[in-house]
Amino acid sequence: MIQNKSPLKVDLRSDTVTQPTPAMRAAMLAAPVGDDVFGDDPSVQALQARMADITGKEAALFMPSGTQSNLCALLAHCERGDEYIVGQLAHTYRYEGGGAAVLGSIQPQPLTQGATGEMQLADIEAAIKPDDPHFARTRLLCLENTWNGHPMTLAYLAQATDRARAHGLATHLDGARLFNAAVATPEAGADACAAARRIASYFDSVSVCFSKGLGAPVGSALCGSQALIARALRWRKMLGGGMRQSGLLAAAATYALEHHLDRLADDHALAQRLAQGLAGLNGVTVRSAQTNIVFIDVAHGQGPALLAHLAQHGVLATGLIGLRFVTHLDVNEAGIDYALACIHEFFQAHAGATPHAQATGPAVY
Repeated sequence: MIQNKSPLKVDLRSDTVTQPTPAMRAAMLAAPVGDDVFGDDPSVQALQARMADITGKEAALFMPSGTQSNLCALLAHCERGDEYIVGQLAHTYRYEGGGAAVLGSIQPQPLTQGATGEMQLADIEAAIKPDDPHFARTRLLCLENTWNGHPMTLAYLAQATDRARAHGLATHLDGARLFNAAVATPEAGADACAAARRIASYFDSVSVCFSKGLGAPVGSALCGSQALIARALRWRKMLGGGMRQSGLLAAAATYALEHHLDRLADDHALAQRLAQGLAGLNGVTVRSAQTNIVFIDVAHGQGPALLAHLAQHGVLATGLIGLRFVTHLDVNEAGIDYALACIHEFFQAHAGATPHAQATGPAVY
């Protein structure tokens, strides 16, 4: 039996749980700041210029969260009575409180997604409404990359956005883990920034999180045209997103861009280490993604019991649709191997156990 007498904790709930590194904290402490609502915080201005350059857009806007960044994008693209096409399980539709509908009177048109998050091109085209007063006005296609850890192919991004533009739709990318997608899509570019720019080039706007794989404590950026960012700035103000000396947070994001991009490949390798360690385990079906997220299905409804067992041994994960494990900069090979040992111990002890209810738990993005 595993004896977890040490303070070992392996937190695989999400890459949002990372702690700022000492060097990142030092960068935050040294950051020059101003009042960003007046537009004179130099650290925020520098970050926004850098993100605009990386994504190949005219401008960028620093936001407190990815939810607010996506919402401001939807509100900037659409008006009351408009509609956006989105995946049935996409974060902007399912996990952001219905903000576009509640606050913007924007109707979502959710479509079925495949195993890697892709909506059928024919379904996208069929969902676009004619210009008729009976219908909401279809104005926007929203995609998500990565989706459950799967990077969408460049071919699909090109085809889907081409279909949208052929019908006069704008396009938005929820790129919360854009750089994970970039690192996992080498054909997009020679380095992470070049690949991110290639992916972003298919879209009119893109939202990027700094507080996930990049390891910053807070913040996202919305990137797009000058006109779109001007509209988004007004919405950010109305939504309470105007911050003052936010250069402290922007400095953390800038540090992450400078030091944490290439190491995303390490997170992907750890996820594969976890997936390979679970492969062939009786009672477990691995749905491994290509980046830093691994989903597993647990037979006989034993998911909740497995989560409880792991928590007792200092290993944290989430369970909503299957169990989810996310690697990040605060996890190493020893932590993954320890988690695997705990999982194997559970199945050795529970072979032939009575089925339990299906796993449930919070949705952690």
